Amino acid sequence: MGSPHVPGGSAVTTTPQAVRRASPRARRTVTPPDPARSLLPDAEPVRLLAENGTPLPARADYPEPPAEVLRELYRRMVLGRRFDTQATALTKQGRLAVYPSSRGQEACQVGAVLAVRDTDWVFPTYRESMALVARGIDPVEVLTLLRGDWHCGYDPTEVHTAPQCTPLATQCVHAAGLAHGEAYQGRDTVALAFIGDGATSEGDFHEGINFAAVFRAPVVFFVQNNKYAISVPLSRQTAAPSLAYKGVGYGVPSEQVDGNDPVAVLAVLTRAVAHARAGKGPFLVEAHTYRMEPHTNADDATRYRDGAEVDAWRDRDPVARLETYLRARGVLDDAAIAEITEQAEAYAADLRTRMNEQPTVDPLSLFDHVYAEPTPQLIEQREQVRAELAAAHAEEGDA
Repeated sequence: MGSPHVPGGSAVTTTPQAVRRASPRARRTVTPPDPARSLLPDAEPVRLLAENGTPLPARADYPEPPAEVLRELYRRMVLGRRFDTQATALTKQGRLAVYPSSRGQEACQVGAVLAVRDTDWVFPTYRESMALVARGIDPVEVLTLLRGDWHCGYDPTEVHTAPQCTPLATQCVHAAGLAHGEAYQGRDTVALAFIGDGATSEGDFHEGINFAAVFRAPVVFFVQNNKYAISVPLSRQTAAPSLAYKGVGYGVPSEQVDGNDPVAVLAVLTRAVAHARAGKGPFLVEAHTYRMEPHTNADDATRYRDGAEVDAWRDRDPVARLETYLRARGVLDDAAIAEITEQAEAYAADLRTRMNEQPTVDPLSLFDHVYAEPTPQLIEQREQVRAELAAAHAEEGDA
């Protein structure tokens, strides 16, 4: 067979030697486009406010939320911080068995729940108590789990909020499954799955995001990277440029955001939720933030981080950052701030009063809702506890 010809030219040689002699420029012109480019997050976390609260240049891809929404964001952040402080105090008073503080993560906790509808589903971890009260759930019901009274103090179906999840990352699978089921039934429900940086090393995180990607389930996976999984630093969790890059391997678009910038957090999550609700599949957001308090009251954070690191992050306080910005815009003034502070104090006082009431707990309720239909072994265990309680009461009566 002869060599192919081009009009008005010489024969085109297609031997391997000719290909190797082709110029670098000619070879580059046939390079296919990179399909991952549309999935990659910004190289730097999205930020709309500087650390001192002054505005940064506006971004068309992340428009700033309306002023009234930002004012409500601030109000709920102040209430959330006061709740968090009160819950920490209740732990020290023995009213709670444990409490994982979210101080320093107010922008993430409150901004996330403001980005979704009441009819959307939230899948929290054990650290999302502040997010749940910002969602409007009774704080006493939120703290029921941490007091040890019940598996979950609120009705998940009523508030569209799953029980707080203590095992790492299992809520990712639950969120993916619920979102797929809702979409299958023609509803535009979005599932928001909270997750910590350490939990991204768990298999359930990868299974959940992979399932959601394959079935285009409307899930927003929201990673709060607070730099430590208890005492394990981020450098021991991943070698990726950031946790947001983990979405690329599953075909999931992602973004990273300054988690102490309340305006940016709400703007990024609003876009992520809209992406999921539009039927485009899941979205991964990584918020760079910091846990100011120990992992829980049982943790000594001074053993693995120094005070200078904590002080540096204290200067990035999300509440002060938003307050400064809203004052400059005329959205907040001294009177409005005083009113919000008064609301927060009343909220904390009511929580103290109700948490100081000794709950009435039925030990046999431990066996309720373990299975839809109790197994023979569970029934046997329940009857054994019932007999032991009856014997103890009889012994008290004889005494």
